[in-house]
Amino acid sequence: MNHDAYPDYYLADILRSAKTIALVGASPNAERPSHRVMAFLLRKGYRVIPINPGHVGKTILDQPVVGRLADIQEPIDMVDVFRAADALPALVDEILALETLPKVIWGQLSVRHDAAATKAEAAGIKVVMDRCPAMEYPRLIG
Repeated sequence: MNHDAYPDYYLADILRSAKTIALVGASPNAERPSHRVMAFLLRKGYRVIPINPGHVGKTILDQPVVGRLADIQEPIDMVDVFRAADALPALVDEILALETLPKVIWGQLSVRHDAAATKAEAAGIKVVMDRCPAMEYPRLIG
Protein backbone atom coordinates (compact mmCIF):
# COMPACT_ATOMS: atom_id res chain seq x y z
CA MET A 1 0.00 0.00 0.00
CA ASN A 2 1.21 3.46 -0.84
CA HIS A 3 1.04 5.38 2.42
CA ASP A 4 1.53 8.78 0.81
CA ALA A 5 -2.11 8.88 -0.32
CA TYR A 6 -5.15 6.75 0.41
CA PRO A 7 -8.16 6.38 -1.86
CA ASP A 8 -11.30 7.78 -0.26
CA TYR A 9 -13.07 4.42 -0.61
CA TYR A 10 -10.28 2.72 1.42
CA LEU A 11 -10.66 5.12 4.36
CA ALA A 12 -14.48 5.21 4.14
CA ASP A 13 -14.67 1.42 4.17
CA ILE A 14 -12.53 1.28 7.31
CA LEU A 15 -14.59 3.95 9.06
CA ARG A 16 -17.87 2.23 8.14
CA SER A 17 -16.80 -1.30 9.07
CA ALA A 18 -14.95 -0.65 12.35
CA LYS A 19 -17.10 -0.92 15.46
CA THR A 20 -14.61 -1.45 18.31
CA ILE A 21 -11.53 0.77 18.50
CA ALA A 22 -8.62 0.47 20.92
CA LEU A 23 -7.18 3.95 21.37
CA VAL A 24 -3.50 3.63 22.34
CA GLY A 25 -2.24 6.72 24.16
CA ALA A 26 -5.64 7.87 25.39
CA SER A 27 -5.44 10.88 27.71
CA PRO A 28 -7.81 11.97 30.48
CA ASN A 29 -6.82 15.59 29.72
CA ALA A 30 -9.64 17.18 27.70
CA GLU A 31 -7.11 19.46 25.98
CA ARG A 32 -5.17 16.56 24.44
CA PRO A 33 -5.92 15.50 20.85
CA SER A 34 -6.42 11.86 21.89
CA HIS A 35 -9.17 12.91 24.31
CA ARG A 36 -10.96 14.98 21.68
CA VAL A 37 -10.70 12.24 19.05
CA MET A 38 -11.96 9.65 21.52
CA ALA A 39 -14.95 11.87 22.35
CA PHE A 40 -15.66 12.30 18.64
CA LEU A 41 -15.52 8.55 17.98
CA LEU A 42 -17.81 7.83 20.93
CA ARG A 43 -20.33 10.40 19.62
CA LYS A 44 -20.29 8.64 16.26
CA GLY A 45 -21.27 5.35 17.91
CA TYR A 46 -17.97 3.51 18.05
CA ARG A 47 -17.01 1.45 21.10
CA VAL A 48 -13.69 2.97 22.18
CA ILE A 49 -11.38 1.28 24.66
CA PRO A 50 -8.74 3.65 26.06
CA ILE A 51 -5.22 2.21 26.47
CA ASN A 52 -2.92 4.01 28.90
CA PRO A 53 -0.79 2.09 31.43
CA GLY A 54 -0.58 5.14 33.69
CA HIS A 55 -4.36 5.31 34.16
CA VAL A 56 -5.39 1.65 34.58
CA GLY A 57 -8.38 1.34 36.89
CA LYS A 58 -9.63 4.83 36.02
CA THR A 59 -11.98 5.93 33.28
CA ILE A 60 -11.63 8.29 30.35
CA LEU A 61 -14.92 9.61 29.00
CA ASP A 62 -16.66 6.98 31.16
CA GLN A 63 -14.74 4.15 29.48
CA PRO A 64 -12.56 1.88 31.67
CA VAL A 65 -8.86 2.29 30.90
CA VAL A 66 -6.70 -0.77 30.24
CA GLY A 67 -2.92 -0.92 30.30
CA ARG A 68 -2.21 -2.81 27.10
CA LEU A 69 -3.92 -4.34 24.11
CA ALA A 70 -3.61 -7.87 25.52
CA ASP A 71 -5.83 -6.79 28.45
CA ILE A 72 -8.82 -6.28 26.14
CA GLN A 73 -11.24 -9.19 26.41
CA GLU A 74 -13.05 -8.72 23.08
CA PRO A 75 -12.10 -8.55 19.41
CA ILE A 76 -10.79 -5.17 18.24
CA ASP A 77 -11.58 -3.89 14.76
CA MET A 78 -9.11 -1.00 14.78
CA VAL A 79 -6.14 0.18 16.83
CA ASP A 80 -5.92 3.99 16.76
CA VAL A 81 -2.39 5.09 17.67
CA PHE A 82 -1.53 8.28 19.56
CA ARG A 83 2.13 7.46 20.15
CA ALA A 84 5.39 8.66 18.64
CA ALA A 85 6.15 7.14 15.25
CA ASP A 86 9.21 5.33 16.62
CA ALA A 87 6.93 3.41 19.01
CA LEU A 88 5.02 1.86 16.09
CA PRO A 89 7.33 -1.15 15.47
CA ALA A 90 7.01 -2.38 19.07
CA LEU A 91 3.26 -1.72 18.98
CA VAL A 92 2.93 -3.75 15.77
CA ASP A 93 4.78 -6.61 17.50
CA GLU A 94 2.35 -6.35 20.42
CA ILE A 95 -0.59 -6.39 18.00
CA LEU A 96 0.75 -9.41 16.11
CA ALA A 97 0.99 -11.31 19.42
CA LEU A 98 -2.75 -10.93 20.04
CA GLU A 99 -4.90 -14.03 19.72
CA THR A 100 -7.31 -12.22 17.37
CA LEU A 101 -5.75 -9.61 15.11
CA PRO A 102 -7.47 -6.28 14.46
CA LYS A 103 -8.49 -5.47 10.91
CA VAL A 104 -6.81 -2.04 10.95
CA ILE A 105 -3.97 -0.09 12.54
CA TRP A 106 -4.57 3.66 12.20
CA GLY A 107 -1.64 5.94 12.99
CA GLN A 108 -2.65 9.47 13.90
CA LEU A 109 -1.17 12.63 12.39
CA SER A 110 2.65 12.34 12.24
CA VAL A 111 2.52 8.64 13.21
CA ARG A 112 4.23 6.94 10.29
CA HIS A 113 6.69 4.07 10.18
CA ASP A 114 6.82 2.31 6.81
CA ALA A 115 8.67 -0.81 7.99
CA ALA A 116 6.15 -1.37 10.78
CA ALA A 117 3.31 -0.89 8.29
CA THR A 118 4.83 -3.44 5.92
CA LYS A 119 5.08 -5.98 8.74
CA ALA A 120 1.44 -5.42 9.77
CA GLU A 121 0.23 -5.61 6.17
CA ALA A 122 2.12 -8.89 5.67
CA ALA A 123 -0.05 -10.28 8.49
CA GLY A 124 -3.22 -9.13 6.70
CA ILE A 125 -3.85 -5.95 8.69
CA LYS A 126 -4.83 -2.78 6.83
CA VAL A 127 -2.74 0.25 7.79
CA VAL A 128 -3.45 3.97 7.68
CA MET A 129 -0.77 6.42 8.81
CA ASP A 130 -0.53 10.17 9.31
CA ARG A 131 -4.31 10.63 9.23
CA CYS A 132 -6.98 11.36 11.81
CA PRO A 133 -10.30 9.50 11.75
CA ALA A 134 -12.01 12.53 13.33
CA MET A 135 -10.94 14.55 10.28
CA GLU A 136 -11.63 11.86 7.69
CA TYR A 137 -15.04 10.83 9.05
CA PRO A 138 -16.81 14.18 8.41
CA ARG A 139 -15.20 14.43 4.98
CA LEU A 140 -16.11 10.91 3.88
CA ILE A 141 -19.13 9.80 5.91
CA GLY A 142 -20.76 13.09 6.83
